[in-house]
Amino acid sequence: MKTLLALNTDLSALPSTEGQAPDWIELIPAGPTITGRDGRTWLFDELAQQLVLAAFTGRAIDMVIDWEHASEVAAPKGKPAPAAAWIDRLEIRSEALWGHVAWTPRAGEQVVAREYRFVSPVFDYDDTDRRILRMVSVGLTNKPNLVLTALNHEQPETHQLAIPQALAVVLGLDASATDDQAIAAATQLKAAATARNSEQPSLDKFVPRQDYDQAVSRATNAEQALATRKADEHKAVVDSEIDAALKAGKITPATADYHRAACSELAGLDRFREFVKAAPAVAEPSGLGAHKPDGTSTALNAEEKKVAQMMGISESDFIKARA
Repeated sequence: MKTLLALNTDLSALPSTEGQAPDWIELIPAGPTITGRDGRTWLFDELAQQLVLAAFTGRAIDMVIDWEHASEVAAPKGKPAPAAAWIDRLEIRSEALWGHVAWTPRAGEQVVAREYRFVSPVFDYDDTDRRILRMVSVGLTNKPNLVLTALNHEQPETHQLAIPQALAVVLGLDASATDDQAIAAATQLKAAATARNSEQPSLDKFVPRQDYDQAVSRATNAEQALATRKADEHKAVVDSEIDAALKAGKITPATADYHRAACSELAGLDRFREFVKAAPAVAEPSGLGAHKPDGTSTALNAEEKKVAQMMGISESDFIKARA
């Protein structure tokens, strides 16, 4: 299917009220064969008439009349395309297509003043049998193509709309590139991608996926083993420092877990060492290096006496609880 800026109607030859633009204009003359001044022909038979009317009804919106086909030429380039009028009805009269027009004030004045004498409809047609399929828009113009009431610019047969700007950027084309240029560029990109995908990868830059996954797995396992070993070594050092502080009476057994947690990081262990160096003895030496408590002693050391006092229990009850 192709789109054409096709037929031209002489507005001055149409019935109108004095001082007003015509309410009805002929868009496509009676067929079945429509011939333009430049020799091009199209088919507007009974089937074409039905297709055009059905397409307009199915569209359910008015069809625009603009100046010099701005909707088809200027709008795709981001330029203004204001409406000169709107067509709200289509009718077949004596095998010709007519449209009912509501003009804008400016366009109506231009038509009355004969500043614009012709209208040129844009339509889609079947490229095989050249049958007209649907109306697209209408443009005010002064360069008619068809005799009678059919308007159009004398120009190449198809009106090529610009491809979307985003697509042009991706393909490395200018925004005014044609469909054929876009297809050629896309085909070239596809061929280049296919060629790259078929190339044998260089082993000095790439490795098989299985080898890569195995290497990553080994590296991950090694990192985990190293982290575990470092954590175990650090824990052993912390336990040693905590035991030494207990033996020296610098900390109490009740706070041992707190200090152990604070030493979970290397910076915390360093701070604990500095604390132990500067701290006075707060408890009697634990004697943990000489013997292991069996929980059967009947005497309380100074720290235990303080704890019993703070808890409000007797020394004998504390000894029982400790056992």
